[in-house]
Amino acid sequence: MTRTAAPKRHLPTSPFKARATPAPKNFAVGDQVTHDMYGLGRVIGVEGGIAVLVDFGSAQERILSPYAKMTKL
Repeated sequence: MTRTAAPKRHLPTSPFKARATPAPKNFAVGDQVTHDMYGLGRVIGVEGGIAVLVDFGSAQERILSPYAKMTKL
């Protein structure tokens, strides 16, 4: 059995700023994207915030959310 750590909560009395959560990335069919590992590609399918299917020319890859290594061009 594996356990994952719960995210640390911010106490209102803390002198430190709360961590900002990044806005979720949204992709649409036809968007041109770049991926740190696969390179330049075009979105060919969207699975409602769960994953996107991207055609990188030599291969098609299913990239899972939160799309940390992928950016829209």
